[in-house]
Parts: sequence; C-alpha cells; structure tokens
Amino acid sequence: MRIVVLAGGIGGARFLRGLMSAAPDADITVIGNTGDDIHLFGLKVCPDLDTVMYTLGGGIHEEQGWGRAGETFAVKEELAAYGVGPEWFGLGDRDFATHIVRTQMLGAGYPLSAVTEALCARWQPGVRLLPMTDDRVETHVLIDDPEGEGRKAVHFQEYWVRLRASVPAHAVVPVGADQAKPAPGVLEAIADADVVLFPPSNPVVSVGTILAVPGVREAIADAGVPVVGLSPIVGDAPVRGMADKVLAAVGVESTADAVAKHYGSGLLDGWLVDTVDAGVVEEVEAAGIRCRAIPLMMTDLKATAAMAAEALTLAEEVRG
Repeated sequence: MRIVVLAGGIGGARFLRGLMSAAPDADITVIGNTGDDIHLFGLKVCPDLDTVMYTLGGGIHEEQGWGRAGETFAVKEELAAYGVGPEWFGLGDRDFATHIVRTQMLGAGYPLSAVTEALCARWQPGVRLLPMTDDRVETHVLIDDPEGEGRKAVHFQEYWVRLRASVPAHAVVPVGADQAKPAPGVLEAIADADVVLFPPSNPVVSVGTILAVPGVREAIADAGVPVVGLSPIVGDAPVRGMADKVLAAVGVESTADAVAKHYGSGLLDGWLVDTVDAGVVEEVEAAGIRCRAIPLMMTDLKATAAMAAEALTLAEEVRG
C-alpha cells in the first residue's frame, strides 16, 4: 500500500509513528510543511521537517515533542552574551548542527528536497520525507501592533513561540505560496498513492499551508483515491497547541465538524472525530463526508496505531 501523509510538526510526527506501526509494510511518503521555516542566526531552520525526521529517527525530545533529546544550549547562551537574538527561539547545540549542514548545502546550490534527503540518510526515518516545495514560503500572521496603532504582520514562529498566540490573529498568509511549485516527487507521490491521509495537524498553518502550494490540492482532489482526515479538535478545543486561534483568523469555528467542512467534500472523503464529538457525525455526513467517531487521543503508540488503523479502514470503506 502506498500512503501519502500531509504533515505538520508534533501531531503529524506522532501520528506517523502510529501509522508505521499499524501498516509496517506500507510505502509512506510524507509531504512536510515548510511554511514554518525561518532564518535565524544566518541559518535555515525547518521546524516541521526536523520534527518528523527526529521523531521517526529516534532523536526527538519525547516530552517536548520538538528539539533533540539530550540537548544542551551552550551556543544559545554564548549568543545571548553577545546580545544576539532572538532569545525566544530555543535552538540547542545538537539542533544547530542540522541547520548548519542544511544551510551549507543550500548555499552550495542544492534544493531543499535534496538537502532533506541527505539529512534523512543519517536518521533513517523509515518514510520518504519531502518538503512541500523547494521555494521559500513563510507563514505570516496579521496582528494588532502592541507598540503602536494599526496592525502588522509577524512571522508565524514569532506569533506562536514568542507571543504564544496571546493576541488575536486577523489573517494568516503563507507568503510566497502562490508563486511556489511543488517539490520534485510531491505530485508524483500523490498520483501514485492508494490513500491520502491528513493527520491531526493544524488545518490552517500545517496542512492548510501545504494545500496552498499550487497544484497540491488539485492533485489530491483528482487522484481518485480515498482522502481521510483525523480531527485535531476534540470537544471544541485543540488537542495540542493553539489551532483555535488561527482557525478564528480564517473564519472557522473550533469544532470537529467545522474543520471537516473547511477542508470540504471536494477534497475530503472520510473524517474521524473523537468519541466525545460523536454528535457531529450526522452533520459531517450530511456535508458529503463519511464520518466515524473513535478515540483520537494519541496517549501512546498503541492508541495512535489504533487511530491510524481506523483511518485506513475508513479509506477502504470509502473506496467501496
């Protein structure tokens, strides 16, 4: 079975671990979000790609869900001593090495897709990890300027990490996405897939940003294979993070059924909601999307594998 997964960071990475357990013989291609990418200290940082790579490769900080296990922060401390920021973004010493290698390879002319493949040669994640594009795309968030009148756009990382989404988001814009092209292998993987999965990643700034790259949404809609998603909203609140803040910015309620309708029946064939949201199943199905209620909390590998297995079962049901 050939499976394509559109993945953001922590939620996507942990779901992938369950999927690999549920379907150990599957050929899995992961299309990773690069809208979170940021340049810091002269280095190209790709948080979502790295989170998937470290998680599946055994190097992730398990409690955080991001960054490296056994991390130290001597370089960050030295930079702070020089008065060099930003101090709010916590790059560790081990993590710095990854970004140095990536930046050197990009500087030598290699595209991000080739660089990602080279980095994965060390980590052996067990999936084919592709960036959504080789082009520069950065998600920006429009907020009220706390230091003056009017509004200003800040990088998503500043909104998410420094501000902790504590101020309202008025718009979310994947800058550069409209001019980007899918990375090599992305459209081919979708065309060859037997099923496409949307994990419980952020539907706006993770999966939504991938879908914003011209050609990706269309390729999925035209692939003629089941497309099944898992709700990141449980009991009208995000399982993790602050997805409700960016959902509000695009005019979508923070409910399991609203997110399904946001993706739409033209794209989504099946949708899994948590058992606490079983009451929305009929409404989602009325919108033309097959829906089932199952436990959706990724409490451990067994629970996550069960979720992934249910997604594949629903895909087969949709396929008929």
